[in-house]
Amino acid sequence: MRRVIAIALAGASLLASLGGCSSVSDMFKSAPPPVQVQLESNPPGADATTSLGPGCKTPCSVSVPAPDGPFTVSYALNKYQAASVPVNVIKNPGSFTSPATATTDPNPVFAELQPAAPPKPVRKKPHRPRKPKPAPAAAAPADTAPTAGSPFPDPNAGSPPQR
Repeated sequence: MRRVIAIALAGASLLASLGGCSSVSDMFKSAPPPVQVQLESNPPGADATTSLGPGCKTPCSVSVPAPDGPFTVSYALNKYQAASVPVNVIKNPGSFTSPATATTDPNPVFAELQPAAPPKPVRKKPHRPRKPKPAPAAAAPADTAPTAGSPFPDPNAGSPPQR
C-alpha cells in the first residue's frame, strides 16, 4: 500500500513540475468548449462574419473557439448599409465537478440593416442658347449699302427710284 501512495505522489509531483507554474488542480480543469453563436438579421440573407473567422448567411449558427475577450460580428447585404455588432464572452471556469462553459452576450446576435441611401442624381444644367456677341463699333450698320467689294449686289442699284 505504501508503494501505491509513493508512486501516486511521485507521479503528481512529476506532472506538476512538467506543467511549470500550474498546480495539480489545474490538470483537472477542462478548456471551455467552442461557443455556438446564433446570427440573425433583418432582412434575412445577410452575410455575417465573425472577427474570429467563421461566418454564414443569416439566419444561421456558427461555432467559434471561446476567445479571451470580446469579438464582433459584421453584417453585409446588397443595397443595405453594413453593420457591426460587438459580442462579449462570459466564461465560467468550472470546477472539479462541473465543466467549464462559455456563453455570449447577446445571443442571438441580431442586426437591423438599414437601406442604403440611393446615390444623389447628377443634376444637369439646362441648355441655354448662347447670346449673340454684340457687333464691333467699327462695323457698318445694316441699313447702309453694301460695299463695292461685296459678293452680293445691291438689288436697288440701277433701278429708278420709286415714288
